[in-house]
Amino acid sequence: MKVLHSIRNIIDKITITLCVCIFALMVVVGTYQIVTRYFFNSPSTVSEELLTYSFTWMALLASAYVFGKRDHMRMGFLADKLSGMPRKVLEIAIEGLVIILAGGIMVYGGFNIMDLTMTQVTASLGIPMGVVYTVLPLSGILIVIYSVLNIVDLVTGYENETNESAEVKE
Repeated sequence: MKVLHSIRNIIDKITITLCVCIFALMVVVGTYQIVTRYFFNSPSTVSEELLTYSFTWMALLASAYVFGKRDHMRMGFLADKLSGMPRKVLEIAIEGLVIILAGGIMVYGGFNIMDLTMTQVTASLGIPMGVVYTVLPLSGILIVIYSVLNIVDLVTGYENETNESAEVKE
């Protein structure tokens, strides 16, 4: 179990670091875009395109991180009414559906769209669109890994132990 939790911590740190770096890049590039547009009256198309793609990367990586923390938005009207084993079974089933959807749409579909768009080049940056779409399978793989780790936590009861200890500290 400790190995799985250390893997989760490593993935968390890498994902958080990537998101922070992308956000810092967005601040710098956004500031550059504002300065060139309003002070020099010469808008930069490169910065606008870079901001668009970096925002997409940050949003998808951050959503994968949130899935790992199980803090994503959900409709809990059914799960909140259950307790004990039925709730655990429902939560495991939900994580299984997440694995199927993330694996099928984001990983498989992401690799397909990457392959299809490697010959297309972005307008301003001049990089293949497939490079931009790399974030789809990457975040999908992260979501699948996090969902598997969440299932292991649910099966072993680790989540209940951490929730109870967090409630005691509050």
